[in-house]
Amino acid sequence: MSLKIAPRILAIDAGGTMTDTFIINEKGDFIVGKAQTTPEDESEGFLNSSRDALSYWDMTIEEAFPCLVTGIYSGTSMLNRLLERKGRKVGVIVTKGMEDYFRLERGVQSYLGYSYSDRLHVCTHQHNEPLIPLKQIRGVPERIDVFGDAAIPFDEDAARQAVRELLDEGVEALCVNFVFSYRNPAHELQMKDAAEEVMRERGVDIPLTISSDHYSVRGDFPRLNTLAVEAFAAEPSRQHLRNIDTRVKDHGAHFDLRIMASHGGTISIESKELARTLVSGPIGGVIGARYLSERIGIENVFCTDIGGTSFDLAIITGGEYDVKPYPDMARMLLAIPLVELDSVGEGTGSFVRINPTSGRVEIGPDSAGYRIGTSWPEGDISTVTINDCDVVLGFINPDYFLGGDIKLDRDKALKAVEEQIARPLGIDVYRAASGVVEIFEEGLKNNVLSRIMGKGYAPMNYTLLNYGGGGPLHVGGISQGMRFENVLVPAWAAGFSAFGCSCSEFEYRFNASLDLPLAPDVSPDEKDGLIDMINGQAAFLREKIVEEFGKSGVEEDDIAVRIALRIQYMGQLRDLEVRTGHEWLDGPESLDQVIADFEVLYAKVYALSARSPELGYLITQIVLSGTIEVEKPALPQEPLADESPPGDATKGKRDVYWRDEWIEADIYEMERLKAGNRLEGLAIIESPSTTFVVPPSSSAYLDEHRIFHLDWREEV
Repeated sequence: MSLKIAPRILAIDAGGTMTDTFIINEKGDFIVGKAQTTPEDESEGFLNSSRDALSYWDMTIEEAFPCLVTGIYSGTSMLNRLLERKGRKVGVIVTKGMEDYFRLERGVQSYLGYSYSDRLHVCTHQHNEPLIPLKQIRGVPERIDVFGDAAIPFDEDAARQAVRELLDEGVEALCVNFVFSYRNPAHELQMKDAAEEVMRERGVDIPLTISSDHYSVRGDFPRLNTLAVEAFAAEPSRQHLRNIDTRVKDHGAHFDLRIMASHGGTISIESKELARTLVSGPIGGVIGARYLSERIGIENVFCTDIGGTSFDLAIITGGEYDVKPYPDMARMLLAIPLVELDSVGEGTGSFVRINPTSGRVEIGPDSAGYRIGTSWPEGDISTVTINDCDVVLGFINPDYFLGGDIKLDRDKALKAVEEQIARPLGIDVYRAASGVVEIFEEGLKNNVLSRIMGKGYAPMNYTLLNYGGGGPLHVGGISQGMRFENVLVPAWAAGFSAFGCSCSEFEYRFNASLDLPLAPDVSPDEKDGLIDMINGQAAFLREKIVEEFGKSGVEEDDIAVRIALRIQYMGQLRDLEVRTGHEWLDGPESLDQVIADFEVLYAKVYALSARSPELGYLITQIVLSGTIEVEKPALPQEPLADESPPGDATKGKRDVYWRDEWIEADIYEMERLKAGNRLEGLAIIESPSTTFVVPPSSSAYLDEHRIFHLDWREEV
């Protein structure tokens, strides 16, 4: 069969509300599809979204999928499994005396997710439900000290007995985490041998993982959390990913599915450390933002992703984002690298309620998700959402949601807002809906401002990049009065995270703790010794990278390996990741260059005056990444037309309640607008996947890359 268009890359972002599909052809051109997420079987939502995307090229999935060479998935199924505690029954073996890890937690973990006021009052917060109950945890006498020496010998008899007891409990997986195993894995390896011997005696074969094989880093509690998540949620999710891979291949695809990892690269679904993909969807947006910013020539970008369930924020300074080595997710401290971002439990599907005690409007954190709100009768939702307010105010066309595939009932939303919000507040229903949206947008704006100001910068230092299904709808409320250098909204904003997945590298990344001190007056001979230790650890991590790529049939010679070091000033608590661009460090000069690069990075992140080289340095971790060449999308490049939009892009006018008055808004079809068009607000630009509201006192200019520039005529 001869095709005029040959699709090459497929990227999937299965969010809590919508599943976005991004498909790229051999020229780098792309299309975006959108469909409701199907939590019971995500492959259904993915196939529906793919059909929606391919309709723009008049193709079926049976025609397109055999042409694809790459498929990338991102989603929240693993995170949901963890949050809902729907995983395997896991047995844990730790250093004796440390059996209460999950009940005691760390002080910081017990406070995660609580407001500042609740952190101050013990009675208003509580510890997490232990991921692994105490009856499934055993302690074994052993102790490796901080220098890697055996302070207490490993008790082999106690080890065997611990395994027997856990098998009697009916555990489906075993994981082992000894306190200083990252310094010396000898005792964990002995534990592994003892456990395997007992399992052979019992005729049992269940997965067994040890922390030194997976996460060889300082921090025994985050390391244990990550190992437990790997056994509890990641491995069961692997089968879920294999099912999606099978569905794709059932429709003619030949590629092996990859998944977005928390560090910003993609890995095979057969990867040894699948917990690295616990958060993947929001990461794609940050990677896409950096890819886009590099091509249009901007260095400082503030990323805002408004979805149906959450608001995700990230910051790119000097063309780079930060990677957190010990992030927190689902109220758990973890030991996996994560692109630094914040997530707020407020999205367009968030529920809106009146607090019966205070009489104040409260938004979220729970959400209607894919069921939208009261305006969608089939969703069976009875509580008002932000979507309902947008429908009531006239921002969302109830007959054009998802291009008309879903019909919303404005009267039903109007009645719900009247009964649940307006009447308790004693105000007009439209004022009530408008007030809710203003509170929602003001909350998002405050989160943006605090994140930028917390870095010591101002909005005028950054370009605001807004995306997500609800991003274009509320970008005006977020950006008004903030004085950003520029405000950008890609025409494909609804599928931007999927776009970012397609921009990411096929990359494995492994790290290990070093804790190497570097005094200001260190001699060249001492530097040589440090370099030998760094390169020795790099060789060990390189073997892991080669092994993982081997699962996808990639030869070692095709892998580009690069070292990065995490460094901090001696005595400080925060380290920064410095990328070297080299496979090995070669001589004292190479280490001097790394330190010089750290100084430059530190000045960017904090301030030039904050640098303190007189303190000396601590090299906390080595990070080794391996990548191979992959195809990526090209930005649209269209000829510029007149500022006036073409006639066929105009869809008429609609009355919209803007703040305290009704205003007649011009309505446009996004796909029919031409590069060079400028639209004056109040205007509403509709597409099947999103709605872009151009507020009064502003205009939107569509550039040659099909990126809208929102310009304010006056700052309020």
